[in-house]
Amino acid sequence: MPASGVVAASGGNHGAAVAYAAMKLKRPAKIFVPSVASAAKIQRIREYGADLVIEGDRYADALAASETWMRKSGAMPVHAFHQDETILGQGSIGVELDQQAPDINTLLVSVGGGGLIAGIAAWYGGRIKVIGVEPFAAPTLTKALHAGRPVDAEAGGFAADSLAPRRVGERVFPIAQKYVHRVVLVEDDAIRMAQRVLWQALRIAAEPGGAAALSALLSGAYRPENGHRVGILISGGNTTAVDFDR
Repeated sequence: MPASGVVAASGGNHGAAVAYAAMKLKRPAKIFVPSVASAAKIQRIREYGADLVIEGDRYADALAASETWMRKSGAMPVHAFHQDETILGQGSIGVELDQQAPDINTLLVSVGGGGLIAGIAAWYGGRIKVIGVEPFAAPTLTKALHAGRPVDAEAGGFAADSLAPRRVGERVFPIAQKYVHRVVLVEDDAIRMAQRVLWQALRIAAEPGGAAALSALLSGAYRPENGHRVGILISGGNTTAVDFDR
């Protein structure tokens, strides 16, 4: 690893993970996040000792700034989804699910840049139906599948800090194209409702991106087949109680 350490752009969760790993390895980390990153995520990154920079309004702005820093400093980039190691790490969730819930037929997974769903779908390799869930305000994988390649999409909405990277990753796309059964779109209000249900019923504090997969089931955007056992991935708890009142 170079003396300048690592650099990453993130809506917050990936940045926190990179910052934590750098802290454990006693290496410097510079993390770029957009202004939509939640206060909880910013605080977590700083607590792990990383040099945090808020750049622009969306993930694409933070990514561009991180690439400029990489060229200037020689820091090692750790991309949030357009990197084999990241996809493999996120795919380890599929291994755990396969061991802990071997009887599911379908799995709902929220989609931002696509690294998470690509890693999980690659592990299952078509053995179950992997369903992507995206906000209408950030349909990155939906538009890519329609176009047959990654293309720019809208990058807004309630879950913009984790599910709005503008376009799905180039490495992610062929995996999703092969192994993701389909993608459904959800409204921001459905995500808010899922957040509230998770907290009120289960006392699980999920950020908007973490609640998106459940929102597809609660809102009817996804209707399970008769007899299917459905798994729902709730990924992302970097939030505060204030979020549930918005």
